[in-house]
Formats: sequence, C-alpha cells, structure tokens
Amino acid sequence: MVEPLSEESLTREIQEDEQRMERYGGDDPSEPPSKSADSRFLPTPTNKDIVTWDGDDDPENPQNFSLAKKWGITFICIAMTLCSSFGSSAPASATTHLITTFHVNSETSYASITMYLLGFVFGPSLWGPGSEMFGRRRVLMLAMTCFTLFHLGQALGQNIETFLVTRFFCGFFGVAPFSICGGIIADIWSALGRGPATSLFSASTFLGPVLGPIVSGYILDNSISWRWIIWVMMIFAGVATCLVFAFLPETYAPVLLLRKAKRLRKQDPEGTRNLYAEHEKLDFTVRGIVHRTVYRPFQMLGREPILALITVYMSLVYGVLYALFEALPVIFVKTRGFTLSQNGLVFIGVGIGTTLGALINYLFSRHYPTLVVKWRGFPPPEQRLFGAMIGAPALVVGAFWLGWTGEYASVHWAAPAVSTVFVGMGICLIFISFLSYVVDTYLMYSASAFAANTVVRSLVAAAFPLFTVQMYEGMGINWASTLVALIALTLSPSPFLFYKYGPRIRARSEFAPCIDLKIAEELKREEEQNEKGEKQV
Repeated sequence: MVEPLSEESLTREIQEDEQRMERYGGDDPSEPPSKSADSRFLPTPTNKDIVTWDGDDDPENPQNFSLAKKWGITFICIAMTLCSSFGSSAPASATTHLITTFHVNSETSYASITMYLLGFVFGPSLWGPGSEMFGRRRVLMLAMTCFTLFHLGQALGQNIETFLVTRFFCGFFGVAPFSICGGIIADIWSALGRGPATSLFSASTFLGPVLGPIVSGYILDNSISWRWIIWVMMIFAGVATCLVFAFLPETYAPVLLLRKAKRLRKQDPEGTRNLYAEHEKLDFTVRGIVHRTVYRPFQMLGREPILALITVYMSLVYGVLYALFEALPVIFVKTRGFTLSQNGLVFIGVGIGTTLGALINYLFSRHYPTLVVKWRGFPPPEQRLFGAMIGAPALVVGAFWLGWTGEYASVHWAAPAVSTVFVGMGICLIFISFLSYVVDTYLMYSASAFAANTVVRSLVAAAFPLFTVQMYEGMGINWASTLVALIALTLSPSPFLFYKYGPRIRARSEFAPCIDLKIAEELKREEEQNEKGEKQV
C-alpha cells in the first residue's frame, strides 16, 4: 500500500521522479525503490562532479528546443513510423501475384505480413538498449538505412524464401521508429505540451497500414508489376532515411550529457578530471542489458495486472487491424466483385476512423494541462482512459456491423464500408488511451512495459493473417466477425474497471510510483484543514 508522506518528503519525491523522467524518460535503468516512506527518502549527498544542464534554460537541453525545431523533429518521427507501418500492409493485396510468381499456396503468401510482424517482435530488444547506449540518432540512422536496403531483396528476389526472409529483416529494422520515437517525443516535449504531438504520432501508426492496400491496389489494377509495390516502399523508406541523416538531432539527455562531460574534460584535462556523466556509471554489460530489456519487461508482465490485461486487450485490437487486410477482400472482392483498387478505397473508412479517434483523444486531453498543474506534474493515470471508454464499444459495434452487413451481397456496399469507420476509431482510441495510461502508470519504467506489450501484441498480430481468410470462409463473414465482436465485448469493460479500481491496483504495484495517490492524500489533508479553519471562523 502507498504510505502517506510529509509535505517535505512528498516534494522531494516529486522532484526526484521529475529528474529521473527528465534524464531517462521511460528507460530508467535503476530498479524500483521501496514504497516505504522511510526507506525511499534517506538523505543523499549531492555530487558536484556529475555533469548536468546549465540551469533550466540550457539551450543544449532538448526540452528547450524552439517550437519549430520540436515540430520538425516530430514530423520526422511521424514520417519514419508512417513509412514502417505502411510497409507492413502494402504487399497484402499482392497475395495472388505471390502465389503465381513463386508457385506457393495461399497460406504461404499470407506470411508476407506475418514475417514482417515477427521482425517487430525481435527488433525492440536491440533498438531499445542501443538507443540507451549510443543515442537515438545513431541507432535510427543504422536501422533506417538497413530497412531501406532490405527492400532490394523483396523487389529482386526470385524465390519465396528470399522474399520472406527480407520481409522479416525489414520488420526487424523497421520497428526501430516504433521503439525509439516515443522516447524522442518525450525527450523534447514537456508533459504540458506533448498532447498534440503524441496524438499525431499515434495516428501515424494506424494510417500507415491503411495506406498500404490503397496504394498497392492501384498499382496492381493498372497492370504494373507487383514488385513496384516494393519499389514504392523503398522510395518512401529512402526519403525518411534522408530526413533522419539531414535533420534529426540527438535528443537523449544522458547521451548529450555524456558528450558534454567528454568535451569539458578535453578542454581542461587537469581541472575537470573528476567530472563524469551519470551515463558512464550505468551497467551496459550483456547481463545488465538483458536484465533491463528481456527480464524486466516480462517480470512486469507477470506481476502487473494492469499491464497484463492491457496487453491482452491491445493484442486483440492489433490483431483485428491486421486481420482486416485479409478479411476485407473476402467481403468486397469475393462477395461483391470489387477490384483491388476499389477494395483499397474501403480502407479509407479505417483511415477516417483512426483520424477521428486521434481528434477525439486530443479533445479529451485539452483539460490535461490544468490537471498537471493541480497534481504537481503527476495527474491520476485514470484520466487517460476516457478515449478507451468510447473506443471499446465503438469496436464492438463496428465488428458486429461489418459482419452482418458484409455477409449479404444484396446489402449495399456502403453499409459494411461505413462500419470500418467505427472499427478504425475504436482501434485508435483504445491504443492511444491505453498507451498513455501505461506511460502515466509506470513513468520511468514505461519503456519496459512497452517492450513486453509490443512483443506479445506483435506475435498475436503476426498470427492473425494466417487464419483470417480460412476463418471468414469457413465460419461465414457474419459469424467470424461476431466471434471477434464477442471477444472485444468481453474485454470492453476494461477501461471502466481500471477507472474505478486502477488506483487500488496501482497502490499494490512494485513498478508504479503512484505519486498521484500521495498527492491526493496531501490534497485531502489540506481540504480537511481548510474545513476546520472555516468552522473555527
């Protein structure tokens, strides 16, 4: 349970956690401290030899970048994420061409999405610690270059093995923006100002997969070789890579302070020989890295009920997103005789839904700056759940609607097409809301929570395309969609339950700092004192 703190201890804890968040974002390498009020706040001496920023207005601090520079960096992050997510779905429309070209069965052709998403499973274990050791910029330069080059194997490969292996490596390197860009946004934007940037970045993760079938459908319907899908992906990746090389600065504070320490020691070797950056004292041995990037994420997944349930829910939602790339052709191409380009246009509904979801999330977050001030920088994480409270029922409605209007060719095509707006909106709202909830719940340990979440949901999403067509053809469009809707319905109370019981669950958590619960106790004491004062008057 969270123990009440004195005003002095509470202020000290808030300052300490703010410093840890500023230094490491969600990548704090240290172990969670005890929640005991006595054990956590023993006085610690200030070490004057540690290199820090030169005051709050230090221009080297990424938090002090100009507004134009912050938005430029955010745009580069969006471009990389859009490019990588676009590549995950673009070849989905070319399954029949893969069967013809490589002489394989349909199940093997569906693996083009699966192999890409399997790369998403294994990539974060490298890119996370890599960005901690060497900084965001260097790792993204390497990953995006390799991501671009591995498209050559897909475009020029003469057998299915080459195609699928290079798809895996494209996913492996292409997941780097997903692993790192969230940290970049936290590096440069304060909690008060990052709402619009976070909403746009989150929307890009869904708009990319939506663009894939639209672009590839038009390429295939215009009698251009299916390999041009890959060439377009490579061009897109090349442009994003050039933006990284040309304009993306380093934003990770520990690495910047390390460079500052080295610079100071070089300028005055004698007078600054004792200076050091905290980054130099971290454990970057193989054991230390494995502990932070492999052991800790799954330790949290096993011990944290909030993270476990959110991961289950988001895995289903992510799987539904990638199942659409195989399910919609069954509904619109096979049942209604749409061309591939016409089928691609149906995904515009998903895009409209994700855009609406991002907009609704932004509207819900407009009051957040006020909460940040009231709660001294740490509002209750449950304030992030309002979007999921709308998204959860929207996904259920959309899935039922899609199934029972998509089953019958006599029903106008617009009916199932419009349902995709609700599906897209539900997916987007659930994702943005729950990811924000995880960040605010685990704060400096949110990167480990994300890592576990990413591995599990990518595995689930990788499996969905392998059985979606068989499920829709075997069960029928109506009952297959009903099955998905019923599972979504079972999980839909999650945001409401977290809103009511989340504080109680977090109070028992090993990794959740729960600063807001301690602030709530302080606010309650202040309110009681004010009431006593009014009665005495």
